[in-house]
Amino acid sequence: MTEPGTVIEINGPLVRARLPGIASGEQVRLGKQKLTGEVIGLDDDRALIQVYESTEMLRPGETVIPLGYPLSVELGPGLLGGIFDGIQRPLTNLREQAGDYIPRGLDVPALERDRPWAFIPNPDLKAGQEIRGGMVLGTVQETASTEHRILTPPGVHGELLELAAAGEYDLKQVIARVHTPLNGIQDLKLFHRWPVRIPRPYQKRDDGVAPLLTGQRILDTFFPLLKGGKGAIPGPFGAGKTMLQQQIARWTNADIVIYVGCGERGNELVDILDSFPELTDPYSGRSLMERTLLVANTSNMPVVAREASIYLGVTLAEYYRDQGHDVVMLADSTSRWAEALREVAGRLGQMPVEEGYPAYLASRLASFYERAGRVETLSGESGSVSLIGAVSPPGGDFSEPVTNHTKDIIQTFWALSKPLADARHYPSVSWTESFSDAVEAAARWWSENVDESWQEKRSLALNLLSRAEELARIINLVGAEALSPIQRWTVEMASLLREGLLQQNALDEVDSYCSPQKQFALLDLMIGLYQQGQALVKADVPVSALLALPLLSRARRSKNLYGNDQLDELHALGEEFRSQLEKLRQEYEEQNS
Repeated sequence: MTEPGTVIEINGPLVRARLPGIASGEQVRLGKQKLTGEVIGLDDDRALIQVYESTEMLRPGETVIPLGYPLSVELGPGLLGGIFDGIQRPLTNLREQAGDYIPRGLDVPALERDRPWAFIPNPDLKAGQEIRGGMVLGTVQETASTEHRILTPPGVHGELLELAAAGEYDLKQVIARVHTPLNGIQDLKLFHRWPVRIPRPYQKRDDGVAPLLTGQRILDTFFPLLKGGKGAIPGPFGAGKTMLQQQIARWTNADIVIYVGCGERGNELVDILDSFPELTDPYSGRSLMERTLLVANTSNMPVVAREASIYLGVTLAEYYRDQGHDVVMLADSTSRWAEALREVAGRLGQMPVEEGYPAYLASRLASFYERAGRVETLSGESGSVSLIGAVSPPGGDFSEPVTNHTKDIIQTFWALSKPLADARHYPSVSWTESFSDAVEAAARWWSENVDESWQEKRSLALNLLSRAEELARIINLVGAEALSPIQRWTVEMASLLREGLLQQNALDEVDSYCSPQKQFALLDLMIGLYQQGQALVKADVPVSALLALPLLSRARRSKNLYGNDQLDELHALGEEFRSQLEKLRQEYEEQNS
């Protein structure tokens, strides 16, 4: 470990110190209050340090103590259900020690050292056996619904000398000893540390094969995201980004959910912290927090901690991925993270480029999203990390740098529309600006598990919405009277599709979550109505007669009237509608004859 140094210069969250022999990226403690910092630059014996806490009252000449390791995260049982700040300090424990106002420099371990865990060793491992990074040493039951696999830290490779028997162990006790050629005998515990800026290794990357189901119709049916995919939710203030992310966190079919509040308003995060523990996991019937981990770094916290919080979240996601889990990480928002980069770059005097952002903005975004993916882990299992970042473009301008670069990197783009939000259309995902590169892969899953005609019906629905947008411009210019009967029917059915399928009430007990089977049943119902009505209009049945049928209002309400377990009733409704339309056709044929 390097000898202590001294503070030379203080510039907001950036501090210069004399630290001979320090390594770039190493963590340090500064001053009497022991503020947490990280070395980000070196010039001979001078180190540039970014400090993750306020530097008020820090003076030149105060001591800087190197810690001997980079900014790291503690990985082990006890993470799930936790609430951490941007550098993995447990906020609940901090409040118990210091109250609501947390003093600077307070150092509390992320994981409770004295809590006992019931460890079950891997029966396939024996003393004398070769062991390598990523191998499962044993398991503990972290929550009632999640089994936590204790992994050999990556980079450890040697002969297993001893493995603990089944029993209760805390995080201070040794559960295995390994003899490595380079480091001699290493003691392994229930947890280990990993640098947050270094991606955790894996054997190989695989293509995504299954969609990340969210229960939100416009996402799953129209713009799917695969497990292991990269997605973004850009939208202006008030468009519903946070609510949509909360819906995804609640209903996603991922095993583990990690929610990172990066620079967002405190009241929004307080709402999440208050509501999540009260929610029930729809898959296990237990508390949602048993598979959720929250990282809270609000806008009033030190700006450089925002940057660290993103890397903290994705490292935690990779750790659970290495255990064979499907993990989704939600970052709200990457715009605030980019603003932190801009502020630090400005204090460093780096040349600004687009709208003041540093030249490395695009590469930092790309390196973050690149840590998503479906992989074969070091232990040979399959796991995935899906990254979904919210973007807050100023004024809703999607051409600004963060949104523009993100759009080039990700696979699924869920663009939120302020006009839709103002019209009380939620989720306010724009079907004209959004896109997904995962449709072909998702179509195979839908074909095998739901219905073979999913892709065809989806295309028909998007074409209907697109034609209605074009016709809406004509209506604005010359009025609805200029439309032909077919065009008028198209506009009316697009309205039915928007209200009866795309709109979804997050607060409605029936409509908050929609299963894939119900999503397709509703889509099939709407497309069937459109096609059969179109045939009647071509047979000279007046559009007004079709619009007068009560079945259209029933179709609009069907999403709320029928639950996910009432698919037979939905199919029967479709048959009833077809029968009514056929009866109408026969009546007009008889009149005309």
